[in-house]
Amino acid sequence: MRRLISISHSSSTLRGPSQLVQCYLSTTTIPDDTTVRQTLLSFSNDWKRALDFFNWLEHEHEHEHFRHSTDTFNLMLDILGKSFEFDLCWDLIRRMHAPNHTTFRVMFKRYVSAHAVNDAINTFHRLHDFHLKDHTSFSHLIDALCEYKHVLEAQELLFGNNNNNIDIDIDIDIDIDAIGNTKIHNMVLRGWFKLGWWSKCNEFWEEMDRKGVRKDLHSYSIYMDILCKGGKPWKAVKLFKEVKRKGFKLDVVVYNIVIRAIGISQGVDFSIRVFREMKEEGISPTVVTYNTLIRLLCDCYRHKEALALLRTMRHDGCHPTAISYHCFFASMEKPKQILVMFDDMIQSGVRPCMDTYVMLLNKFGRWGFLRPVFIVWNRMEQLGCSPDAAAYNALIDALVDKGLIDMARKYDEEMLVKGLSPKPRKELGTKVLGGELADD
Repeated sequence: MRRLISISHSSSTLRGPSQLVQCYLSTTTIPDDTTVRQTLLSFSNDWKRALDFFNWLEHEHEHEHFRHSTDTFNLMLDILGKSFEFDLCWDLIRRMHAPNHTTFRVMFKRYVSAHAVNDAINTFHRLHDFHLKDHTSFSHLIDALCEYKHVLEAQELLFGNNNNNIDIDIDIDIDIDAIGNTKIHNMVLRGWFKLGWWSKCNEFWEEMDRKGVRKDLHSYSIYMDILCKGGKPWKAVKLFKEVKRKGFKLDVVVYNIVIRAIGISQGVDFSIRVFREMKEEGISPTVVTYNTLIRLLCDCYRHKEALALLRTMRHDGCHPTAISYHCFFASMEKPKQILVMFDDMIQSGVRPCMDTYVMLLNKFGRWGFLRPVFIVWNRMEQLGCSPDAAAYNALIDALVDKGLIDMARKYDEEMLVKGLSPKPRKELGTKVLGGELADD
């Protein structure tokens, strides 16, 4: 399967199922779900290739009665929705044998992330046809609205006041009480948190008290995170102590937040003490716990201790993620040191994500080092990862800064061929939507 991925990315002009077939000839058996998912994920920023592969695979193994699973259908829907190909999404849904709640959770997420709120609500109304218009689907709709910064619309759907004159259909016909009062308010609180509107977070927290909403540990975890990321980590630590006094059975999530909060307010050594306390309480750390500590250590340039923690987490059965290495990349200041760490990341079996590539491309480009930029770009292609708009723009910016206009234009045109949106650049003569040259 790696052969398929690497060959399919070896040329920027590779298109259509015919080339994919040639790459796939060595596979004679029906691929399993994991293999199909890995391949689709490698095309996650190129919906045309992903769909070509998806359709070709079903057609090629038709005589063996091959059908994509609901999981692979849902992944393909996510890729299409990410590129706003919603008509194709519905074509795919009609092909599915049994769409499930996850199917429409993907649709809610992609519609709302595209700010097509009414389309998301209309999708919920259409769920009658699939016998899925229930409390679970409604929770998924509210969760999507809160996740993608449409918390005002979520509140209108839940509480129906329409005080904000928002033009949405609030006739949902669902017994909201059946979802759970605490759960509903937690979703809205988290929505204000995602929006970063700290004063509204505080208002809604106090409103929960006035309405007599029973706050659970999840409520306190969200509000502690709000205080920490809203610039008041010492208040998050104070709230943690209050939670302990109230007798809640603490979990790893609340500990992860207080480890971050106390590290910011009092220093990483205090975070390590809380970490040890957590383990003594019998609560096993997660990857998030270790990543939080690694980030705090890296922020203090204590890289040796952070590397030791990276080894410790492996011994504890927590496998490092791309985010674990991002902590190092963000604080390291020498290109060679970063590239050695990048190689170590890959050799240890941690697959870089698109954010990894974009972070490194931007960092090296900002420093004016083109050789490391192309090392990262070539490694991305070798690992079968299709670059997204952010990666292309980071590469083009680096080339423009070095005066390599012709090469920058080549990648700019390649973006357009893939259906990605390049930034308007005066140096390349590209225009904004109004027709004026960039920066005019």
